[in-house]
Amino acid sequence: MSPRRFDRQAPLAVVGDRLLTGLRDVTSDLAALDGSGFWAVVLPFDGEPLCARFEHVRPARPWLGRPWVGVDPDAWTSSLDRTGFEDGVRRIREAIGRGDVYQVNLTRVLSAPLPAGADVAALGAALAEGNPAPFSAVVRLPDHGVHVASASPERFLERDGDRVWSSPIKGTAATADAFLAKDKAENVMIVDLVRNDLGRVCEWGSIHVPALCSVEPHPGLVHLVSTVEGRLRPGLGWADAIDATFQPGSVTGAPKIAALQHISDLEPQSRGVYCGAVGWVDATAARGSLNVAIRTFWFDDDEIRFGTGGGITWDSDPSGEWEETELKAHRLLRVAANGPVTSLS
Repeated sequence: MSPRRFDRQAPLAVVGDRLLTGLRDVTSDLAALDGSGFWAVVLPFDGEPLCARFEHVRPARPWLGRPWVGVDPDAWTSSLDRTGFEDGVRRIREAIGRGDVYQVNLTRVLSAPLPAGADVAALGAALAEGNPAPFSAVVRLPDHGVHVASASPERFLERDGDRVWSSPIKGTAATADAFLAKDKAENVMIVDLVRNDLGRVCEWGSIHVPALCSVEPHPGLVHLVSTVEGRLRPGLGWADAIDATFQPGSVTGAPKIAALQHISDLEPQSRGVYCGAVGWVDATAARGSLNVAIRTFWFDDDEIRFGTGGGITWDSDPSGEWEETELKAHRLLRVAANGPVTSLS
């Protein structure tokens, strides 16, 4: 990524309903999140974490910069074409049949040339208007090569004192009556995985599931969402909780280690920040919220990238899984192709 392209863009983050400005320091040490100050956090799926502490925290305000420039919708290319993706689904089903794994999340990364004048904050404003999401986030750190705009619907890890919880999404359909049997099976498997992950850092007996396979509407589709909650053991903090639960189970599979090996074997391109996590931490108050970085755009070199994928189980149909990735991407790519917007929230 050419540094000259972004040398006039000041660092900022928009996380939830907060605008962060006045960058103080940046670290990869997650232990800093149990210190003091207000942080924007970016955890790439397969890279070094980045924690950026900001001086000023204000309510998010209308975006006053130039509008998002738009991406030619015909310019996108995919790391896996339809044939390659469907072949990956078949190979995962074969592995499931051998008993090697129960579920694997298979994804593909879309790339297009980065438009002249691109500003990830303007893209964040376009997403806030065209695809509002409960765990949206924008992080712009030009000196560190970080340009991320996320319209994520999914909570990876939230904390309030010693209370921690996660809300994995598994199961996607165009309408609430279109879910398949495999959608609920996917969700329940990942709930078990998340319970196990949180159990590594939570008080014995504190893990519970207050919501299982709830139907949540989002722009253009519906999801099955569950919530798993527990209480952190005394003396443990953000670094411990993230180490126990990252990468998110909903975008890896089960068992997690075996699923990650299949992901490495089948996906030809790094996921980057996609399927990692983005969010905020108020270290002073021991509070924060990290999303699962799906429905997420990021800049890499001279390209804009976007990921899409889904969980593969024994009941998965290769053609249907490809169509699900198209459904997930369609609305977001349409937003990215649009021009003027008026707000960033």
